[in-house]
Amino acid sequence: MDPFVSELLPGSLDWGTEVIVVHPRNFEAVQEAVLALRDHATVLLNFSGLPPEQMQRAVDFMAGAAFALDGQQERLGERVFLFAPHFVQLRRDDPAS
Repeated sequence: MDPFVSELLPGSLDWGTEVIVVHPRNFEAVQEAVLALRDHATVLLNFSGLPPEQMQRAVDFMAGAAFALDGQQERLGERVFLFAPHFVQLRRDDPAS
């Protein structure tokens, strides 16, 4: 069974079609973001609401989860990160080129 063929999974969302934006205020919200990534959603995390030491812990936790799930990550800003499943293509324009 090919999990990427939506006809085989009636009533479900296509894998990778959901992007979840999270502004975590505590570590528990980051754990929920890991579950979303595990369920094949792309997760955009804005850590501006966390103190720097909690932010670093949260980023490390998400990065470890992404690695374990064969996902990928991209830093988009000072406190903004994108985590995506392995089958999502991430491209970033390089202003230097």
